Amino acid sequence: MKGKMNYKKAGVDISAGEKAVELIKPLAKSTFSKNVVMDIGSFGALFKLDLSKWKQPILASSTDSVGSKVQVANLAQKWDTVGQDIVNHCVNDILTQGAFPLFFLDYIGIGKVIPQHVEKIIKGLSLACRENDCALIGGELAEMPSLYQKDDFDLVGTIIGCVDEENVISGKTIYDGDVLLGFSSTGLHTNGYTLARKIVFDLLKLKPDSYINKLGKTIAEALLAVHRSYYPVLKPFIDKRIIKGLAHITGGGIPGNLKRIIPGGMSAIVKKTSWEVPPLFNFLQQEGQVDEDEMYRTFNMGIGMIAVVNKLETNTILEQTDAHVIGTIIKGVQKVVLI
Repeated sequence: MKGKMNYKKAGVDISAGEKAVELIKPLAKSTFSKNVVMDIGSFGALFKLDLSKWKQPILASSTDSVGSKVQVANLAQKWDTVGQDIVNHCVNDILTQGAFPLFFLDYIGIGKVIPQHVEKIIKGLSLACRENDCALIGGELAEMPSLYQKDDFDLVGTIIGCVDEENVISGKTIYDGDVLLGFSSTGLHTNGYTLARKIVFDLLKLKPDSYINKLGKTIAEALLAVHRSYYPVLKPFIDKRIIKGLAHITGGGIPGNLKRIIPGGMSAIVKKTSWEVPPLFNFLQQEGQVDEDEMYRTFNMGIGMIAVVNKLETNTILEQTDAHVIGTIIKGVQKVVLI
């Protein structure tokens, strides 16, 4: 007679999932503010909106994933940085509309729950949430061996933020003569990893711990650099309402994302020689023999966020941040031109 079947034999370990939840509870609670109403573990999460902070509050939301960067994390056996990546990515997305983060929820789909690995992912999530004034109030851990290989996982995040209606950044007031300010990235951020992995691991046959002299670090360290959050540096200028438009440079690169905020009848002229492209991008381009146009469509090329401001406000931001002028707005029909 065949042995009795149960969920664990089918591939789902409920006990491991429960252990993971117990490990991550204190990490999530470390992000709580007075606005979080219930503890981790309920069927839903409750957040009390402080209406005294907002005149006409508009909620902003975004959902995204870390993409195939998680495969680099698995190869390197380093899982804490991808948690920071997804929070910072989502924070940047709603920041482009002038919204500040309120709370965050994560989803981890995984082949096999190893509680200590999950704990490291959530450790990164909670760290980034604290740095961005954001509460990690809930999430989902789904063990699905029929969909994921044993070591595979996917990491998705959803953020909710808020902005006063009068402070929404829409790009509608972008005019001829406005200036483009570029804020440096910390690496690939969370885009272009399918191409990067193809070059690094398939073409060059590198290992995660392979040291690259041109980069001054291992390839894993270069590829797993944490996606930068622009919330701390941009919040003061958003509060002062001197930013006309913000473009988070993610999939599609500078041309694909900057065009999303440029109004009709205007063109953004981006001067590629106005900043120094970081060594990692040059390394990937040279070793993979990637065309320059393809590089700028796939990667951020060292610019993670672009702000559009009035020329008169430019020096105020330049003096207080690491931004530099990378272009200008002119009248025209082609929305983004790289020269």
